[in-house]
Amino acid sequence: MMKIDLNADLGESFGPWKMGRDDEMLDIVTSANIACGFHAGDPSEMARIVGICAKRNVGIGAHPGFDDLRGFGRRRITGNSADELAAMILYQIGALQGIARAGGTEVGHVKLHGALSNMCMRERWMADAFAGAVRQLSPDLVIMAVAETELQRAAEAVGGPLVAEIFADRTYEDDGTLRSRQLPGAVIHDADAAAEHVLRMVGEQAITSINGVKIPVRPQTICVHGDNPQAVRLAARVRERLEQAGIAVERF
Repeated sequence: MMKIDLNADLGESFGPWKMGRDDEMLDIVTSANIACGFHAGDPSEMARIVGICAKRNVGIGAHPGFDDLRGFGRRRITGNSADELAAMILYQIGALQGIARAGGTEVGHVKLHGALSNMCMRERWMADAFAGAVRQLSPDLVIMAVAETELQRAAEAVGGPLVAEIFADRTYEDDGTLRSRQLPGAVIHDADAAAEHVLRMVGEQAITSINGVKIPVRPQTICVHGDNPQAVRLAARVRERLEQAGIAVERF
């Protein structure tokens, strides 16, 4: 039986400001990418989500991004050196590791967020800084990388565990990168459409771009964004359709 992981970006509430329906999402997904306080989240929210993940056997991942609370980490920030990027990433992973270990569990993977991820998909030197920082920290941390981008290639170059990621609720450009949220058709809001999108990618082992270009991939995890207003319904429908197709939804 084919197996695939279902992940979501969670823990993005901050103080009194609430984002998403994380408790419900954690009944559906098998891995959680937890905001580490730079683009979203705070220590209390990090600890809360880690605790739920531990109780529900959901994989715990760090989700580092740019230091950009106001822009939710979706604004491009330039001018950082490779060393500065690496330090930024290590700082955020370390924060979540401390909270996880205090709660008797561990961080198992790392996935980049927002603009930082988008830039690393295209800029190899940035992707190398990210992958190198993760491997400098640990030979065992899984790098979750957007399939067939510079992120995946950088992770392959440093070695160690890697899972290739596709997106249920996003469309793709011809080079395999995600279509900008500022452009029409970038986000899929309809649950049935997202499920069909996923089944096509998994069945064909290929991404189909917005212009019809097919890019071969071997997906191991599927992302459903937790901040999508339809996230819970969308994630539930994707999981249901995968299981109906005989695909086991399990942690990688």
